Amino acid sequence: MGVSRIRLTIDRVVLNGFQHLEAKALASALESQLSHVLADKAMRHAWARPHRAPVLKLGRMTLQPGTTGAQNFGRTLASAVGRGLKP
Repeated sequence: MGVSRIRLTIDRVVLNGFQHLEAKALASALESQLSHVLADKAMRHAWARPHRAPVLKLGRMTLQPGTTGAQNFGRTLASAVGRGLKP
Protein backbone atom coordinates (compact mmCIF):
# COMPACT_ATOMS: atom_id res chain seq x y z
CA MET A 1 0.00 0.00 0.00
CA GLY A 2 1.44 3.37 -0.99
CA VAL A 3 1.24 6.54 1.01
CA SER A 4 -0.31 9.29 -1.04
CA ARG A 5 -0.21 12.04 1.54
CA ILE A 6 1.56 12.89 4.77
CA ARG A 7 -0.12 15.31 7.11
CA LEU A 8 2.12 17.15 9.54
CA THR A 9 0.58 19.63 11.94
CA ILE A 10 2.78 22.10 13.74
CA ASP A 11 0.65 23.88 16.29
CA ARG A 12 3.00 26.73 16.94
CA VAL A 13 6.37 28.12 15.94
CA VAL A 14 7.62 30.78 18.33
CA LEU A 15 10.35 32.99 16.93
CA ASN A 16 11.30 35.32 19.77
CA GLY A 17 14.10 37.77 19.13
CA PHE A 18 13.96 37.65 15.32
CA GLN A 19 13.55 40.66 13.10
CA HIS A 20 10.53 40.46 10.78
CA LEU A 21 12.57 39.59 7.65
CA GLU A 22 14.61 36.98 9.51
CA ALA A 23 11.47 35.33 10.92
CA LYS A 24 9.89 35.28 7.46
CA ALA A 25 13.06 33.77 5.91
CA LEU A 26 13.26 31.13 8.65
CA ALA A 27 9.60 30.14 8.31
CA SER A 28 9.85 29.96 4.52
CA ALA A 29 13.00 27.80 4.62
CA LEU A 30 11.43 25.57 7.30
CA GLU A 31 8.32 24.98 5.20
CA SER A 32 10.29 24.36 2.02
CA GLN A 33 12.76 21.94 3.61
CA LEU A 34 9.99 20.08 5.48
CA SER A 35 8.24 19.52 2.15
CA HIS A 36 11.47 18.13 0.77
CA VAL A 37 12.16 15.93 3.82
CA LEU A 38 8.63 14.54 3.89
CA ALA A 39 8.71 13.77 0.17
CA ASP A 40 11.50 11.21 0.75
CA LYS A 41 10.08 8.00 -0.72
CA ALA A 42 12.37 5.84 1.40
CA MET A 43 10.80 7.20 4.58
CA ARG A 44 7.18 7.13 3.42
CA HIS A 45 6.84 3.45 4.25
CA ALA A 46 8.02 4.05 7.82
CA TRP A 47 5.53 6.90 8.20
CA ALA A 48 2.60 4.90 6.76
CA ARG A 49 1.04 4.34 10.17
CA PRO A 50 -0.39 7.14 12.32
CA HIS A 51 1.73 8.25 15.23
CA ARG A 52 2.06 11.34 17.38
CA ALA A 53 5.16 13.06 18.61
CA PRO A 54 3.97 15.76 21.02
CA VAL A 55 7.51 17.01 21.61
CA LEU A 56 10.67 16.54 19.57
CA LYS A 57 14.00 17.08 21.26
CA LEU A 58 16.17 18.18 18.37
CA GLY A 59 19.43 18.99 20.09
CA ARG A 60 21.62 22.03 19.75
CA MET A 61 21.67 24.06 16.55
CA THR A 62 23.62 27.16 15.74
CA LEU A 63 22.10 30.36 14.39
CA GLN A 64 24.15 32.76 12.34
CA PRO A 65 23.03 36.40 12.07
CA GLY A 66 20.92 37.84 9.26
CA THR A 67 18.39 36.39 6.85
CA THR A 68 20.88 33.90 5.41
CA GLY A 69 21.55 32.56 8.90
CA ALA A 70 17.79 32.34 9.50
CA GLN A 71 17.30 30.42 6.23
CA ASN A 72 20.07 27.99 7.11
CA PHE A 73 18.59 27.54 10.57
CA GLY A 74 15.15 26.85 9.07
CA ARG A 75 16.58 24.16 6.79
CA THR A 76 18.55 22.60 9.65
CA LEU A 77 15.46 22.66 11.87
CA ALA A 78 13.34 20.95 9.18
CA SER A 79 15.94 18.22 8.70
CA ALA A 80 16.06 17.65 12.46
CA VAL A 81 12.26 17.42 12.59
CA GLY A 82 12.37 14.83 9.80
CA ARG A 83 14.88 12.77 11.76
CA GLY A 84 12.79 13.16 14.91
CA LEU A 85 9.67 11.85 13.17
CA LYS A 86 11.22 8.50 12.31
CA PRO A 87 9.37 5.78 14.20
